[in-house]
Amino acid sequence: MSTTSSLAMRLRASGQLPVLAAAACTVVLLLVGSLYSSNFLSADYLLLQLQIASFLGIIATGAMLVILLGGIDLSVPWVVTVGGIMSAAAAGWWGPTGAAIAIPFGIGCGALLGLANGIGVAYLRVPSMIFTLGVNAVAQGLIVVQTGGFAPQDRATPTMHLLATGRSLLGLPNALLVWAVIGAATMFVLHRTSFGRSVYAVGNRERAAYLSGVDARRVTLLCFTIAGACSAAAGVLLTGYSTKAYQAMGDAYLLPAIAAVVLGGTNILGGSGSYLGTVVGVILITLLQSILSVMQIPEMGRQVIYGVVIIAMLLVYGRGRRHSD
Repeated sequence: MSTTSSLAMRLRASGQLPVLAAAACTVVLLLVGSLYSSNFLSADYLLLQLQIASFLGIIATGAMLVILLGGIDLSVPWVVTVGGIMSAAAAGWWGPTGAAIAIPFGIGCGALLGLANGIGVAYLRVPSMIFTLGVNAVAQGLIVVQTGGFAPQDRATPTMHLLATGRSLLGLPNALLVWAVIGAATMFVLHRTSFGRSVYAVGNRERAAYLSGVDARRVTLLCFTIAGACSAAAGVLLTGYSTKAYQAMGDAYLLPAIAAVVLGGTNILGGSGSYLGTVVGVILITLLQSILSVMQIPEMGRQVIYGVVIIAMLLVYGRGRRHSD
């Protein structure tokens, strides 16, 4: 008994207990899913789930950086939409040249919105929840005004379609490879660079980080900009996956992205968390979505479940002090 307690204490101290708990829940979901469908554990089906998880995983990457700061990004839905619509529209505006730059153009538009979020939160000192919600509304209005409800070209370019649906290496989905590259870069930045250490420092105690020489405003600005770029990149892939861009295409990703991050053990109050946990959380949420779909649970019920998960994790983390003065 003492050995079990000692192991649990070590896992809790290392911060890996939430990751293991999420991984255990993932295994349970796989077993439950296999009871509903014999194909649930097949290689093709699991690869399809990983392909779908890639879109959420890229969004969750940016969401995690913001949450590590102790903030929240509520502009995800329409930043995703901006990335998808503007990347497709670029080809309609500029022909072959536009098709060549469609992907970086869409991601760049998302990064600009993320930059606006960062300026508002870091320099204007507006609470992230309020400012990002405002940017989300502004992005929605700009897209409707600019496109009149329709993009100049709503069809995905061949490159976008290939990235989202193709399988170019060892039969693995290209979208999964894109997520893997983004994830590897994120892990390197968080754990091997001074910027990554600064992100954790600001999330733990911004005043102490500032006094130790960390440019907290610059760190916040960069994290929100990266988050915007990640959301837009997911929008580009979603456009390629569905072969067209459409209004409100990112609405279904806000709560699942936040839920995936907190399920993976990232403290929603900021300062602690691992990207491996976010990956496990994304896979868990994707499998949960798949099972709920098989069980024909309506979208309203799914949103309730995501909300309950976020509230539960907030209560768990909120029982402790974020930092002491």
